Amino acid sequence: MSVAIVTGSGGLIGAESVRRLAPTFDRVIGVDNDMRAYFFGPEASSSWATAELSEEFDTFEARGVDIRDREAIHKLFVEFGSDIGVVIHAAAQPSHDWAAREPFTDFEINATGTLNLLEATRSHSPDASFIFTSTNKVYGDLPNELPLVETETRWTLDPSHEWAISGIPETMSIDQSTHSLFGASKVAADVLVQEYGRYFGMNTAVFRGGCLTGPGHSGAELHGFLAYLMKATATGLPYTIFGYGGKQVRDNIHSADLVSAFEAVIADPKPAAVYNIGGGMDANVSMREAIALCEEVSGKTLDWTYDDTARTGDHIWYVSDLSRFRADYPDWQLTMGIRRTLEAIHDEGIRRW
Repeated sequence: MSVAIVTGSGGLIGAESVRRLAPTFDRVIGVDNDMRAYFFGPEASSSWATAELSEEFDTFEARGVDIRDREAIHKLFVEFGSDIGVVIHAAAQPSHDWAAREPFTDFEINATGTLNLLEATRSHSPDASFIFTSTNKVYGDLPNELPLVETETRWTLDPSHEWAISGIPETMSIDQSTHSLFGASKVAADVLVQEYGRYFGMNTAVFRGGCLTGPGHSGAELHGFLAYLMKATATGLPYTIFGYGGKQVRDNIHSADLVSAFEAVIADPKPAAVYNIGGGMDANVSMREAIALCEEVSGKTLDWTYDDTARTGDHIWYVSDLSRFRADYPDWQLTMGIRRTLEAIHDEGIRRW
């Protein structure tokens, strides 16, 4: 029997992973206790996605396990043992603003929860591929020290800089910078996943994501940039832009493209792999540009205000260099640009909003 474990299975990346794995694995076990509702309120709950997955796939089983509960995780892995072929770890406390409210909760979920899963995998399913959704916040605010140029609608990297063509690579330091507490807890998890790959020879892969997005996102004000922006535009919610003139830039990757990258790793795993992943130079957008696109797609006008105070540790310009991943997996490619992604978010989101 082939088994896949997906944590955060009701969330954007977890649910997309379930959809892709359910047809090929005998059982897909989703680990999700809907902490998003606790983080961001009932409107951000992912329970709707869990219900949809349970109805759609006979091979999917939802378990309301808390990844902080070491004993519960241990029992889950004992139950399936060496039948587990892949662990996709997408559960997290995902907001650097929220982390400052409850630092212990943030660290216990992001760091200790990851350790619980790694050790359970090593003890009971050592041949499984372990895929971890990390974040570009592991680089702290070092990207803000790059030579940036302000244009009419966005900040951009000075064209003379070596990273201007391809984006920010994995060689950027993660040291001596302001991460936010969220960034620090994700650094701890990121390094743990690498270490289990190097020290124990496990097939671990770290994906340091830019903005992960798609219609499966239960967008909330503190997390889910494009999904919440489209929701606010389409439904009339007020929106606040924080700092940098609204010209801060993010690269965005659709959940389907990210999970196809996971599938490439599952087919040909490598120990202790680390990849920057996002829309790269092909799919990035500034806040102002994203607002204009959301208004075009929805036919509505966003009710927004501006606060000159930038969020602590926020990036002014961040675009992922995808070269390392593409070198290891040359057949993988992005299929969704910014506009197509926003159209999908709008068209599927309207029925929930």
